[in-house]
Amino acid sequence: MAYDVLKDHGLNIIPNTRKLVESFILCSSHIIYILIFFQSCILLTAVSYVPQWAELCRAYLTEARWYYSGYFPSLSEYLNTAWISIAGPLILFHAYVCTINPILETDLGNLEQYPGTIRWPALVLRLMDDLGTSSDEIKRGDVPKSIQCYMHETGCSEEDARDHIKYIIDVTLKKMNKDILMDSPFKDFVGTAMNLARISQCIYQYGDGFGVPHLDTQKNLFSLLVEPILL
Repeated sequence: MAYDVLKDHGLNIIPNTRKLVESFILCSSHIIYILIFFQSCILLTAVSYVPQWAELCRAYLTEARWYYSGYFPSLSEYLNTAWISIAGPLILFHAYVCTINPILETDLGNLEQYPGTIRWPALVLRLMDDLGTSSDEIKRGDVPKSIQCYMHETGCSEEDARDHIKYIIDVTLKKMNKDILMDSPFKDFVGTAMNLARISQCIYQYGDGFGVPHLDTQKNLFSLLVEPILL
């Protein structure tokens, strides 16, 4: 795909991938993360613009350290890492390269700064995922999610914590609407970015619609993609 971008847009994006090698080797201290790194290198042959792989791997490493040390981050500390570990920025960067024509080098540089076009949809994805999956993931053994972090930080009940996370989602959606619809310079990309937040609300509406698809989630997908529309 790097060749396709060079041929179609005149941009050499291969140097961007070097950041992955340099950054990841610097932050890796355990052999398991070296293995993840090599798996990511294999994926480089199938993706295009990927300096965000380094950010994603650093976020995974941070959360793994939290888990194995038994550390409970504050909600703010958790979200500063978790909106990246959900892979939202990575998804949107790849979506930009695959859907926008022409690709502008200035846009690539601006997207690297994680503007609202990237940050807010990814944060909604993370929070919706936490609402739908955190209970099962904690039972299986996973890092504390936003709900557990807020409970630990404030001493509130799970119900109150869930209400607070829903409130943060509402605030984030308002920020997304303002930053993306009104102020975003990426006019041809705003629909794609907003759709990440929208689909997360659909998939996690009834629980873990991704890892453990619910009947309601299946019915919605069948209605959208399979069943004919009556005219």
